[in-house]
Amino acid sequence: MRHAISDVLALGAAGDGAIPIQVVTRESYAAALSGLDAPAIAAANLHDFTAKAGQVLLVADGAGGVARVLFGVGPEAGVQAMALRGLPSKLPPGVYAYQTLPDGIDPTAAALAFALGSYGFDRYKAEAPAARRPRLTVATQAALADVERIAHACALARDMVNTPANNMGPRQIESIAHVLATAHGATLEVVAGDALLESGYPAVHAVGRAAAPERAPRMLELTWSAPGVGADAPLVILVGKGVVFDTGGLDIKPSSGMRWMKKDMGGAAHALGLADMIMGAQTPIRLAVLIPAVENAISADAMRPGDVIASRKGLSIEIGNTDAEGRLILADALTRAGELAPALTIDMATLTGAARVALGPEVIPFYTADETLAAEIAAASTAVADPLWRMPLWAGYAEALNSDIADLKNDADAWAQAGSVTAALFLKRFAPEMGAWVHLDIFAWNPRSRPGWPMGAEAQAIRALFAMIQGRYGAGQHP
Repeated sequence: MRHAISDVLALGAAGDGAIPIQVVTRESYAAALSGLDAPAIAAANLHDFTAKAGQVLLVADGAGGVARVLFGVGPEAGVQAMALRGLPSKLPPGVYAYQTLPDGIDPTAAALAFALGSYGFDRYKAEAPAARRPRLTVATQAALADVERIAHACALARDMVNTPANNMGPRQIESIAHVLATAHGATLEVVAGDALLESGYPAVHAVGRAAAPERAPRMLELTWSAPGVGADAPLVILVGKGVVFDTGGLDIKPSSGMRWMKKDMGGAAHALGLADMIMGAQTPIRLAVLIPAVENAISADAMRPGDVIASRKGLSIEIGNTDAEGRLILADALTRAGELAPALTIDMATLTGAARVALGPEVIPFYTADETLAAEIAAASTAVADPLWRMPLWAGYAEALNSDIADLKNDADAWAQAGSVTAALFLKRFAPEMGAWVHLDIFAWNPRSRPGWPMGAEAQAIRALFAMIQGRYGAGQHP
């Protein structure tokens, strides 16, 4: 499952016959207009072009085509490259090149924004959109490779999340992991069905056992080492929640809450997308990707409220709510991560609605006790315009997870209220003690459509995490 990003990017420059794009701010648009001929200036005035964010002026060439494009990004202060995601949807088919960009916008980052904004999901359309669409030239092969690698990985995550559960079950996640492992020379190990009990993944089994046999739960472990690195190279572990569909279990969700639960495997999709970036860049590390893939289904064998289940760590967990299943499978996966002695563990999960109440759909909360890691993530988030916000692992709420009959329970007492925080505190009980750990409560979804951000799956946080990992272990940040 690879999105055809190569269809929207090509090697070249503005002087090679491509239609030039001038990206202008409120401060610079007047100077840009002064360089146009009288008819073009008249057209700009007619359409009240003042470089408002998202405004486009197509300057005609006199033969029915486009001679150049002016794209407004609003005031100069704070302009970021990702503002250019909205550009492709406003252009007619053709080959384009950035001619001018505001100060502070890197051309490679601008090309990445164009590629991300060109994404569409039409797998189930009887009539596919027209094959011709705007294309952007990129000046160097190195920049083109960087952009394609990141854009492909983001598209992979979005394609996985957009695909409905009938075509994206645990077996399909395994197949995609296998394709990535083959492409990058990695190794994939899979434990499925009742073998999960024998292999020490009882919580993964408990959540997924109610699904149909062909959708049996499984634990995926992908391992990779960059060429030339030794066994002493730092180990980075990515953990992704892979609940392919979440009914809520016996604590069944209402129809409104269940409608988009095909996206509950967004953590797994993001972990695979980030792994694709890391392996494609040959970041000099060792990498492990751990994905518990399950369906939280309802059957006679489904776990019940009040059940007590085992975990890989040996802690017993009382099931207060069967709809708090994601943290259960992550508990086993995080315990496995600790056994591998990582330098850094990153887990990603579409875990709580409380995260959206706190920060909305576009800003992703992250939790870590490591101050250095928190600062690096925050800096990378700003550098690549991938919005993240640190939230507290507030120890005072930990006792809300106490159980009368087990070591802990999976639903916090109502008095604590902060559902995303208490979910992170639950995971902290299972997180590796060695190395740094960070948890991201992602949404993986655009709940509204706007140019460059169509409604549906969205890749969140992985560009920032990749930049952080490259800065920490590789050759610096990437777009």
